Amino acid sequence: MTLSYRCIHLEDGMEVPPAIFPRIPGHEAVGVLESVGENVKELKEGDTGIPIGITECQDCRDCNSKKSNKCSKFPFTISSSLPRDGTTRFTDSKGEEVYHFAFVSSFSKYTAVDIANVTKIDSSIPPNRACPIGCGISTGVGAAWKTANVEAGERNLVSQNSLTHQAAGTSLSMSNPIAEMTDGGADYCFDCVGSASEVHQAFASSRKGWGKTIVVGLDKPDSQLCFNSNETLLSGKIIMGSLLGDIKPKTDIPLLIKSYLDKELPLDEFVTHEVHFEDINKTFDLLLSGKSIRCVIWVDKQNPPL
Repeated sequence: MTLSYRCIHLEDGMEVPPAIFPRIPGHEAVGVLESVGENVKELKEGDTGIPIGITECQDCRDCNSKKSNKCSKFPFTISSSLPRDGTTRFTDSKGEEVYHFAFVSSFSKYTAVDIANVTKIDSSIPPNRACPIGCGISTGVGAAWKTANVEAGERNLVSQNSLTHQAAGTSLSMSNPIAEMTDGGADYCFDCVGSASEVHQAFASSRKGWGKTIVVGLDKPDSQLCFNSNETLLSGKIIMGSLLGDIKPKTDIPLLIKSYLDKELPLDEFVTHEVHFEDINKTFDLLLSGKSIRCVIWVDKQNPPL
């Protein structure tokens, strides 16, 4: 399993109410199926799978469309994230209920996941490379590939850190310098911060006529975006949200894994640290200090490379 900023958002008030506690966090993972329900047909004991919050029933209108990854049969919800019958599968040592997180709850040696939230994968991919695909890799790759549909030769801007702080430490708008750098504005702007102010900066930095701003980062639930109506009309710019990069799990995740195995997707560069499960708190320190991109947390492996 790996640690994503999504888990850190739990402590920063990013959760859409009503959040339910106590619960088991964690949503980037890979595992071997220990057992399956009697009605499960597509997976069997011993298969390798990635548990993932977004579903693909492959039956509803949305899943049969190439326009979206928002399954209407099993819709994604942030707050409750319980299995389809609305009950939890976890209890503590006293028998009290413990709730799920993002339909995954991977910070545990065992988890219970609805079949709708499991994607079977090629077991030849190393687990420490497969787990980030459950969120971070799919989100980033998919935002460019599926949401923006970036074409070769176009000018892109990715907001990984504060755009305003990149302007020599000032609070000046970045839209004018970016317009100069890109001959009129970026064709695609990706906001990965999750801040309304960054989204506005990205939108202002996109090219008139066809510029797209892709919102990838998660902001607080009450955060608002406000755009001038006339400017939006006259500019012809587009702003789009990208949940998991519009990746359809059962269709697209096997393609991402094949891309890695074919040495096309550089997953190795994203895993910077590996620790034992008992050292899980170190992963929070590494991520918050900016020293880690993804830190793999091993449950069973005795000597992970650190």
